[in-house]
Amino acid sequence: GEVRLVAVGRMTNLARALKEDPEIASLVKDVVIMGGNFYVPGNVSPVAEANIHGDPEAADIVMTAPWKVAVIGLDVTSITAMSRRYLGEMAASGDGAVKLLDALSQSYIDFYKHAVEDGMMVHDSCASVYVVAPELFTTITGAVRVVCGGIADGQTVVKPDSRRFPPGDWDGLPSQIVCTGIESEKVLDLIRNTLLAA
Repeated sequence: GEVRLVAVGRMTNLARALKEDPEIASLVKDVVIMGGNFYVPGNVSPVAEANIHGDPEAADIVMTAPWKVAVIGLDVTSITAMSRRYLGEMAASGDGAVKLLDALSQSYIDFYKHAVEDGMMVHDSCASVYVVAPELFTTITGAVRVVCGGIADGQTVVKPDSRRFPPGDWDGLPSQIVCTGIESEKVLDLIRNTLLAA
């Protein structure tokens, strides 16, 4: 109950672990996932985010397993961008590791020119921040399913606990945490302060 798993890629390894030993779900404190999108468009299709779309079957297994999952998806990560200038100022004040981070991030920033004026979305970092500062996120709870196949392959869908529906494929599943809002500036400040304090 003390280990927290932070998954920032496809869920294949976690689904395989559950298949190999389902008891793992009762042993970890929770699973924090960077992936999915609920109320915003996807980034690899109109309805799917890349990490989930890469192995939707595994993601559905992970979302429906009897452990606590917190999903940090594009709803919050796509509005949390670090500018090239912000990163450069951190590098100027930081040690060699921060300078290396700045250098390594330049191609990633160039890649994001289509979506961010002069910066990068900090998708995976948001998942890490959730582990230490969940109060910076607004959340809802509910059962989560992943569409497997067809034109909506990889779409993540939440059935909010606050809503009633006729019987369906969400019944009897664990209620998970879905992030729907974020205090982006505070998240970026926490990342900066952590890197500069290291």
